[in-house]
Amino acid sequence: MSRDTPASLSPSTIVLLTIPPLLWAGNAVVGRLAAAWIPPITFNLLRWLLAFALLVPLAPWVLRPSSPMWGQWRRFALLGLFAVAGYNMLQYLALHTSTPLNVTLVASSMPVWMMLVGRLFFGAPVQHRQLGGAVLSLVGVLVVLSQGEPTKLLALQLVPGDAWMLAAAFAWACYSWLLTRRDESPDIRHDWAAFLLAQTTFGLVSAAALTGAEWAWLTLAPPADMPTMIHWSGALLAVLLFVAVGPSIIAYRCWGAGVQRAGPTVAGFFTNLTPLFAALMSTLLLGEAPHGYHALAFALIVAGIAVSSRRG
Repeated sequence: MSRDTPASLSPSTIVLLTIPPLLWAGNAVVGRLAAAWIPPITFNLLRWLLAFALLVPLAPWVLRPSSPMWGQWRRFALLGLFAVAGYNMLQYLALHTSTPLNVTLVASSMPVWMMLVGRLFFGAPVQHRQLGGAVLSLVGVLVVLSQGEPTKLLALQLVPGDAWMLAAAFAWACYSWLLTRRDESPDIRHDWAAFLLAQTTFGLVSAAALTGAEWAWLTLAPPADMPTMIHWSGALLAVLLFVAVGPSIIAYRCWGAGVQRAGPTVAGFFTNLTPLFAALMSTLLLGEAPHGYHALAFALIVAGIAVSSRRG
């Protein structure tokens, strides 16, 4: 059974929950680079096709006709829809109209979604310290959305990228809470590669369907801010390899293990480290230096983590 208290935050659990934000920050940065080379939903499909190819040798028995995965297809289809197709597709869509720093800062609303999804659908109580930490994190998100000027909140209009990222945060909260329900067979449950491969197998079905819709859209009404074909290059191949290995296989493995130890709500606060890593990477790779209001947002997010991690 997963635990959702600071007492479960051992050093190894902290490491497990810190690795994913670091890799996901890299995903946001390289996803921004790839936005000029490939349509976003197609990018997501190719990412997971490559991850699938890398996972098959680690747990090939999952795909056999006798595998228990097929009898539990509904669970894995739901996990794949939220994580493989939904979250990543929405994030790449967000990166077409927003910067990696802004996307990751908007994603800092994750603790709020974690608590809401847990309370509404899983009967998880909301503790005062977690609520206080979430409020601080949410204020940090509002700071960046208003660009540090509170009066702008009165006439705030989210750019498409911000709205896509809010939807992505909700999808990830649903996925994280579903991880706490260990309904799959023991053979899959105790084999991380098998568990991730089962999710990826069904997630690719959703991702392929969405990619087909994307190409129909690009054919009928091509948008001005999105490539209508894949511009193959060594750089794109390197980006695909990175996102398949790091933000996909390694990050999902660490996140799943961390959520099982600490619980979704506590784990959700670690996602707020992603903006800090993204800011550093963006400065180095994209020349998008953070502004003063980003520093204020960082401070509020760190305060949210500190408050939520206090013992009750």
